[in-house]
Amino acid sequence: MEKETKRNVFTGSIGFVLAAAGSAVGLGNIWRFPYLAARDGGGMFLAVYIVLALTFGFTLLLTEIAIGRKTKQSPLTAYGKLNPKWKGLGVIACLIPIIILPYYCAIGGWVIKYFLVYLTGNGASAAQDGYFEGFISGYTQPIVLFLLFLAATAFIIFRGVNRGIESLSKILMPILLVFVVVIAVFALTLNDTDSDGVTRTGIQGLGIYLIPDFKGMTLSKFFTVLLDAMGQLFFSLSVAMGIMITYGSYVHDDANLKTSINQIEIFDTLVAFLAGVMIIPAVYTFAGTDGMSASGPGLMFVTLPKVFSEMGFIGNIIGVVFFAMVLFAALTSAVSIMEAVVSSLMDKFHLSRVKAAVIELIIALIAGLAVCLGYNFFYFDLPLPNGATAQILDLMDYASNNILMPLVAIGTCILVGWVVTPKTIIDEVEKTGCKMGRKRLYVVMVKFVAPVMLAVLFLKSLGI
Repeated sequence: MEKETKRNVFTGSIGFVLAAAGSAVGLGNIWRFPYLAARDGGGMFLAVYIVLALTFGFTLLLTEIAIGRKTKQSPLTAYGKLNPKWKGLGVIACLIPIIILPYYCAIGGWVIKYFLVYLTGNGASAAQDGYFEGFISGYTQPIVLFLLFLAATAFIIFRGVNRGIESLSKILMPILLVFVVVIAVFALTLNDTDSDGVTRTGIQGLGIYLIPDFKGMTLSKFFTVLLDAMGQLFFSLSVAMGIMITYGSYVHDDANLKTSINQIEIFDTLVAFLAGVMIIPAVYTFAGTDGMSASGPGLMFVTLPKVFSEMGFIGNIIGVVFFAMVLFAALTSAVSIMEAVVSSLMDKFHLSRVKAAVIELIIALIAGLAVCLGYNFFYFDLPLPNGATAQILDLMDYASNNILMPLVAIGTCILVGWVVTPKTIIDEVEKTGCKMGRKRLYVVMVKFVAPVMLAVLFLKSLGI
């Protein structure tokens, strides 16, 4: 294990880009992006998302990475180093990954379960009604698999930045991209004829995904698409949860931030787009447009197993590849979430990596066990402000993603836009001699547009 007497740095820009992309490419890309695209008019959602990624997403991503490199601190202490009066924002930013890691590892355990089911040739059982609900409401398996996923995540963190995070990303991210492309191409070759003699194909499903649907489009509907796409960017880019500040703090001072950030944007958007190509054509072919209404766990653990079962023998093979890909994506993201907390504890309290990792491991273990038991022993239904009902996992997800993340993003924009000024970030990007592209856009976004959009998103998440 690394003895960190000084702050580690990524050995090169490739390691940083793959690590950051590995954090960004996670469950949010795979089970949320395709659903939103299908629900929000296909190509309309894609167009809005891409525009936002190049403006809104670019602003938040650039800001956080630059803050990390400038301060050489993780989120808990970075904000206070920019301005001592803003230390509280760092506390909130650090709290977010503390909340997310336990339930993310619980879901990681679910992914392991389905990967093993398909690997052993029993994929047909996963397609049975009630299989997923029966699994998560059990006691032993969800806990054991959660512990296995958490242990794998912690092992990578214990190994440190270079031998752990960077090495993992360099291995898993290229494999993950190959898996995504293979499944996406396969999805386009599918066809099926239902009991009414109607034939549906993967190419038709791709058309639903890519071609904008303006039917019934109103200003209110477009506003919904806009907010959905903006909310998705939080998941897709791993912003407003301290991760990119942490990874930015590991970047060499002579690295070209402009190029690296562009590469992260491209990689993440490409995988998010291909996630839709993987899923929407397959679901449309075997389940029609009704099948595309599922989101979250329902899409990955209920709808897709039914789709794989309709493919026959080849469906089991695709199931193995698909859940291996999801497992890789979940692991790289979980590692980044845990690293944000561990790095914060190291910076704030001057702990060794081992001590900081053990503390976070204990916190995640206790909270994760509560999440696993939230579907049986600790089961409850709590109404949320947005109209949904929640168990422990849903409550943690709502608190982190719908309340704390928008607050951190709004605070970051105000701090950079109006307190330390955008010039602080621009100078950090340009200190290697490269000219920052989209400079004027950045200033307008961070000072005016992004805070307003984030405030609206926050109010919407509260049901206002």
